[in-house]
Amino acid sequence: MKPKLDHLDALAPGAATPEPALVSAVRAGNEAAVRELIRRLNPRLFRVARGIVSSDVEAEDVMQNTYLAAFAKLEGFRAEASFTTWITRIAINTAKMHLRRERYNEVYDTVIEHDTSQILAFPVQGHEPVETSVARAEIRNLVEKAVADLPPDLRLTFILRETEGLSTAATAQQLQINRITVKTRLFRARLLLRASLEQKVRGGFEDIFPFDGRRCTDMADRVVATLKAKVYLT
Repeated sequence: MKPKLDHLDALAPGAATPEPALVSAVRAGNEAAVRELIRRLNPRLFRVARGIVSSDVEAEDVMQNTYLAAFAKLEGFRAEASFTTWITRIAINTAKMHLRRERYNEVYDTVIEHDTSQILAFPVQGHEPVETSVARAEIRNLVEKAVADLPPDLRLTFILRETEGLSTAATAQQLQINRITVKTRLFRARLLLRASLEQKVRGGFEDIFPFDGRRCTDMADRVVATLKAKVYLT
């Protein structure tokens, strides 16, 4: 029997709703809270997954499996860390398991990726001149390709630090490595990127591997439908 909250109907998930309140609402079976958490987490989880696997399609599969695992095991979340930190760790583990299945149980740190070229360009939100949009897309494609070509351990560290803006300590916690290793990997990643881009691109890393719009909504729809089928939501 799911607990009922009197204020569920009044809960309007959005920027002002704290994450703990959303998690509590999800525990009570509130679909709107599930959708809001997914909306907030989609960009990070997609980038994290894309930092490990070699295509957008694989990253979406990892995301969906991550959400389903997290929501199905929500009672195991004890709030010692934030929900975002907890589910990010699940995403990393899910992506690594995906690699092991797809790459014949090869250890993650020794995986050699043979094809990292399938990076899709997505339209930028808002209105701007066509020339600006084209230039922005070309630069983003160049940066995405350079990041995708990094060795897997360097790529994920770079995405967590530079794209997601995690601190060195938070990155170390998510990857379960020490801070010195994070700094070393980040330093090596920057050197490789600088060589790859040949000083042509500076910054702009916050725009790579976007996950928004229709894809964001579709992810929420698929997760909610599966949760309802498994009776985690009513």
